[in-house]
Amino acid sequence: MNILIIESEIYLAQKVVSRLLDDGHSCDYVESPNIDSLTKEYDIVLLSTSLPSLQCKNIIKRYKDSIVILLVSYISDETVTNPIKDGAKDYIMKPFIMDELVRKIYHYKECRSLRQELNTMRRYLDFIFQEIDLEEQSLPPSFPTLIESNSQKCADKLVFELARKMDLGVKFVSLNSDNWQKELTNPFKGIVYLTDYHTLKKNAKDNLIKLIEDKKCIITSLEKEEEFPYRKLEFNRPDLVVLNNNIMTINDYVKMMVLSFQGKYPDTELSKKLGISRKSLWEKRKKLGIEKKK
Repeated sequence: MNILIIESEIYLAQKVVSRLLDDGHSCDYVESPNIDSLTKEYDIVLLSTSLPSLQCKNIIKRYKDSIVILLVSYISDETVTNPIKDGAKDYIMKPFIMDELVRKIYHYKECRSLRQELNTMRRYLDFIFQEIDLEEQSLPPSFPTLIESNSQKCADKLVFELARKMDLGVKFVSLNSDNWQKELTNPFKGIVYLTDYHTLKKNAKDNLIKLIEDKKCIITSLEKEEEFPYRKLEFNRPDLVVLNNNIMTINDYVKMMVLSFQGKYPDTELSKKLGISRKSLWEKRKKLGIEKKK
């Protein structure tokens, strides 16, 4: 990491620099910086609050994207409270044990990495779920619940939204895996999300139903499950057609393609891609009840 040490006590600063260099970091040290001279970017800034409060404030503002840790001789609003309000992450009292400073540095670096990873994952989930609308879809009110859907992504978004609202973690278990029974018996305080219920044979489904009776479970199936004894809800994508046997008829395929791509291609090109005439496309729309988008 690139680390800037701003400290007027030369002996202390040299000791910090020596330890951080030994740990393989790149360090710059200044006693009393001019804000205009701080042109480099740093991962960590170790800032002594012995500097004037306005100067500290400006440095914290300059390095708002860095992890700023305060080096303080005493605790007060001026040395700790206000700088943390301005954006500093933490403080350490002088004299301090060097290992404690290093621990804080790595702790906040890990926190920042986790936050960046979490934000990336949130943006990714928003991206892949953007075409799925939950506005008119109710969340499961109790457990266990089975979601019948023609789209795994629909069920996934519903589970993520429920977990967010309940502030619970999610454990993902595919019922295609060989160890799903073991995974289900392991203690977990959040929501256990079981996918691929439709792939199980009847005796395995019966066994699963017994195991989940008193658990926070959500199960998904891409087929209708008439014999499931607990709460069920249906959440389908209207532009997707998947039959119970997962084999689509010609009409189902044409319907799915027209609903998916009629906004992208004119009828002349769409009919050509489907291998039918424009007149046949018009007839298919009428027969299948597909409203043409304006």
